[in-house]
Amino acid sequence: MVAAMNDVLLFVVVGAALAFDFTNGFHDTANAMATTIATRALPAKQALGLAASLNFVGAFLSISVAATIASGIVDQGQIALPIIFAGLLGAIGFNLTTWYLGLPSSSSHALIGGMVGAMLAAVGSSGVEWAGILEKVLIPGVFAVVIAGAVAVIGTKIAYRFLRDIGADTATRGYRLGQIGSASLVSLGHGTNDAQKSMGIIVLALVANGNLSADDFTVPLWVKLGCASAIAAGTFMGGWRIIDTLGKKVTGDITPPQGFSAEASGATLILGSSYFGYPLSTTQVVSGAVVGSGIGRGESEVNWSIAGRMGIAWLLTLPGAAAVAAAAYGVVSVLGDTAGPVVVGALALAGSVALFLKTRREDSTDAGLNDLKAVPA
Repeated sequence: MVAAMNDVLLFVVVGAALAFDFTNGFHDTANAMATTIATRALPAKQALGLAASLNFVGAFLSISVAATIASGIVDQGQIALPIIFAGLLGAIGFNLTTWYLGLPSSSSHALIGGMVGAMLAAVGSSGVEWAGILEKVLIPGVFAVVIAGAVAVIGTKIAYRFLRDIGADTATRGYRLGQIGSASLVSLGHGTNDAQKSMGIIVLALVANGNLSADDFTVPLWVKLGCASAIAAGTFMGGWRIIDTLGKKVTGDITPPQGFSAEASGATLILGSSYFGYPLSTTQVVSGAVVGSGIGRGESEVNWSIAGRMGIAWLLTLPGAAAVAAAAYGVVSVLGDTAGPVVVGALALAGSVALFLKTRREDSTDAGLNDLKAVPA
């Protein structure tokens, strides 16, 4: 009986992890394709299809980030399935909120914040690997955003120099073609980095349930396939509100040289961080690069009001997701370790569907979003 209840709970937790992976996909579609769609380098549907395909492929390239998430954020010896479930709920809740507001916040930090908040509520600070979070998440995250922005500033200035030397029409066509390649690399890096985060969480759940050993880290093939499919499906859905923000509002009407510079600098950092096992926020890296490309273009091209809202969202992500997760764990613990996740999960699913339908109705009357979705070849 106990084993059967544990299996039910594991099923719910894995489902929540895949749901988070799905929200990660549509929340972060803008990272790769916002500028590509905005500059008309690719038609909208082709851009989403390309991003989804490369997200799927990227998920199989490495497991370094998955290992960091599974063992470097919380203490495996103190973790339990209800804690993991509450952490995922905090991450999903924060992702959906920022997506509704059109803010390109960090899905990665939402997940880490959720896990930390649930762990603090359940066992206290001893269950959190503070050194790992500092060394693997916070410090690399700050440096990556600054470096991405700086490289994009330089790249955009160089790109505009080519516009003068070669001719605007010829250079613009070349940069649009270049954007397809650079956006593809961002998509590949996003799959490599972000899909692994959900893999790490599922492995953590399997360890907590006794299905895997904590001493021999491995990611089962079915976990890789599930996470790759979930993030690809979410990406294909398209997070249009965030695409609109990154593609049109941060720096006004973004140009092909800007888009190429932002994507190229972001892709380099994301792929590098995946190799070293740093669970970077691809959203923050690409957003920093987009802001840098606006600075590089000059002529007061950055909308600092929007950039400021993004910055506030970044600062609130870790504590915000942690607070939601801690509250979720409180409710789950009252209802019981098995009934709690089932009941809370069902309510969260119903709320998510209602929010999605509400957003669809609102977006259907938004002329700007409809223009983006209809971007032709």
